[in-house]
Amino acid sequence: MHLDNFVHKKWMMRTLRLASLGKGYTSPNPLVGAVILDKNGKLISEGFHQKSGMPHAEAMAFNNLKDDPSGGTLYVNLEPCCHVGKTPPCVDRIISSGIKKVFISIKDPDLRVAGKGIRLLENAGIEVNLGLCEKEALELNKSFIHKNLNGYTYGVLKWAMSLDGRLGLKNGKSKWITTEKSRSLVHKLRADFDAIIIGGNTLRKDNPILTTRGLKETEPLRVVFTRTLDLPLKAKLWNTESAKTLIVYNSSTANEGNLSRIPKNVIIEKTSSDDPRILAKILAEKGCNKVLWECGPELATSAVKAGCIQEFITFLAPKIIGGKNGMNPFSDFDFESMSDVINLNFQEIKTFSKDIYLKSYII
Repeated sequence: MHLDNFVHKKWMMRTLRLASLGKGYTSPNPLVGAVILDKNGKLISEGFHQKSGMPHAEAMAFNNLKDDPSGGTLYVNLEPCCHVGKTPPCVDRIISSGIKKVFISIKDPDLRVAGKGIRLLENAGIEVNLGLCEKEALELNKSFIHKNLNGYTYGVLKWAMSLDGRLGLKNGKSKWITTEKSRSLVHKLRADFDAIIIGGNTLRKDNPILTTRGLKETEPLRVVFTRTLDLPLKAKLWNTESAKTLIVYNSSTANEGNLSRIPKNVIIEKTSSDDPRILAKILAEKGCNKVLWECGPELATSAVKAGCIQEFITFLAPKIIGGKNGMNPFSDFDFESMSDVINLNFQEIKTFSKDIYLKSYII
């Protein structure tokens, strides 16, 4: 690799690491970092987008300047914004700073930007280099990109099962298949998501809390997607002191008389369908980029069929449960040949405590 290319990549990788510090907090915005060098190539400032409504990465870097940026270089992993939102356009700040070169990993898929920011920089006489560390930048902001291109959230389906593929015993008992360390990891994983989704059956059977157990300042939104509104009078999700709860129900099949059983502090929305895509769009409109599905077999299968799941996280425990009627992670996909089945790529496989942690993507 040419020395100049190595140096540029080094600074962009630093930018990406800065951007990742905002994981779990920036939605509906992307994860963005920025690094500023002076005209001699010396680091004079850096920053990252910490939270929606707070300064963007470029603005934070300019606010932290230790020296004159005139004639210098800016590294940013996403195209700078050029529209007025909760904060001023970053492009204007860059142009007025006297920066002469800007390295950008990828274009912003948001239609309010989508190349316009780059054109404004170039029209101002700034040299723009696009595509540095593109693969890493796409991976970092895959949920933001997916939402902007498709109009609904990036979905991750998580479950824990025995070695023979069972979620629990035929009598419904499932506590606990995995170790305490694996369950603690789940709490940590949840902090990377904007919402956690279950179905009404999971609420009735498991009565979950669905929080990070205090690992995240603002807990993910807890969502119950129900056809019937046949929900328990008492549930841990009804306590909204530490985390908000949203119920989304199908008005064409639900008994709306049950609405009176739900506490006033719980948010309620109705739809005319139980299509998971409607729920994913509702959550996108609420500012969610990335959601975690922790639902049972029926809703999990519907979500996969609807294209709402892009990634899987599986905890595999060294246990055999057996039984013809044991609980499976999915219901019937109605595949008729092996060419119809869902193929995956494993991205990560590791042993965690006694369990195996698997992370995979749909091909």
